[in-house]
Amino acid sequence: MSTDSLFAPFALKSLNLKNRIVMAPMTRSFSPDGIPTDAVAAYYQKRAEGEVGLILSEGTVINRPSASNDGNVPHFYGDKALVGWQHVIDGVHSAGSQMGPQIWHMGVMDNHHSGWVPPVPFEGPSGLNRPGNNNGSAMTTKDIEDTILAYGQAAADAKRLGFDTVELHGAHGYLIDQFFWDGTNQRTDGYGGKTLAERTRFGVEVIKEVRRRVGEDFAIIIRLSQFKPSAYDYKLAANANEMEAWLNPLVDAGVDILHCSQRRFWEPEFEGSDLNFAGWAKKITGKATITVGSVGLSGDFFGAFAGESSQPSSLDELTRRLDRGDFDLVAVGRPILADPNWTKKIKAGQTEELKGFSKEALAELVME
Repeated sequence: MSTDSLFAPFALKSLNLKNRIVMAPMTRSFSPDGIPTDAVAAYYQKRAEGEVGLILSEGTVINRPSASNDGNVPHFYGDKALVGWQHVIDGVHSAGSQMGPQIWHMGVMDNHHSGWVPPVPFEGPSGLNRPGNNNGSAMTTKDIEDTILAYGQAAADAKRLGFDTVELHGAHGYLIDQFFWDGTNQRTDGYGGKTLAERTRFGVEVIKEVRRRVGEDFAIIIRLSQFKPSAYDYKLAANANEMEAWLNPLVDAGVDILHCSQRRFWEPEFEGSDLNFAGWAKKITGKATITVGSVGLSGDFFGAFAGESSQPSSLDELTRRLDRGDFDLVAVGRPILADPNWTKKIKAGQTEELKGFSKEALAELVME
């Protein structure tokens, strides 16, 4: 099957992409004390030279004392870190690609295996990062208000530095997602609630503040997931009606693109339809969507962390769904992490030159 549709241009507000391929955000932990290095800038520039249409950075944390559980995860605040990100975006633009930082607050986390801990306890809606596991403190109303402002400041700084978009991390059990999930949000004030629609309030207020700071013409992306790292089969929205109650408030608040994280993009979201998460999100909201999940590889991301290797796989099912209009953009993670020229090889039909993926690639910034 032709991959031509992957190489059609895409334009939306501040985005003017030469193709539909997005480098998925992947935490690399190569920024000592939160400062992106020259090596980090070169890593992203290599992917731009490899003709990725849109690069989404690894998660980069906002200005809250316990927004991170890893001292080597980059910050998106402070003069030194922002100078580092200026080098990153300048390099990506020089190579002809566009980029957005993924703005992140991890919420309540398990302690990092390195032994590094933040200077104050982790914070979240209820101190929980999964049911029955309390490893932080419940945020006060002022904590919430200050955190919302910190998201807005990071987004404003991204625009000021010249980034083309910003992505909010609202998936995978991190802070915004901890507010969505009743397993971690047990608040009794206006930021809690029995229904998913009620629990969108924090996410909605973050989006509104980001929109206020960046203006109407700057594209805002939010990454969402149904599953939780502690419950892979969990569905935040059990059916299309619940998904509508979840997504529409986020869109109404100002989101332009929904980045719909799945472990495997080909898996249907609900019974009775082969639409995946991104397909349903687009059908419900009418907004552009990004699909992601084991694109181009035989195994999923979580298997990679467990040491499993993956081999290149066909893109036929992906392009069938793209051609059908299920989604607009395709995020590719591990193949581009392991091979900066993956996009070029797909475009040229050089499938015999595609690389597999092994966990060793997670331990370095692969440059060729």
